[in-house]
Amino acid sequence: MQLITDEIRRQLPPLYTTENTSDPVAWVKYFTPDSSWTWYAAEFDGQDTFFGLVQGLEEELGYFSLAELQQARGPSGLPIERDLHFQPTPLSQLRQRIRT
Repeated sequence: MQLITDEIRRQLPPLYTTENTSDPVAWVKYFTPDSSWTWYAAEFDGQDTFFGLVQGLEEELGYFSLAELQQARGPSGLPIERDLHFQPTPLSQLRQRIRT
């Protein structure tokens, strides 16, 4: 599966452009189908680095790498996938989902 398409590249704001936004939007969701890790991308440098919400052992805002997502495997050896049905969602709503 292609983790990033030209369309997604066009949609994602460049890094640091939403840092003064009260509630940035996640444009793409990546997940491990055999685990509970999820990455929501809100910004992208156009090459390798995303900024967004990561939900795993903890929940945090931070940077993550496209190359690392492409190489990583879950506990059963499955690759990370892109949620083809994900709709752009404010990060605040995604953070609420994990708490409920």
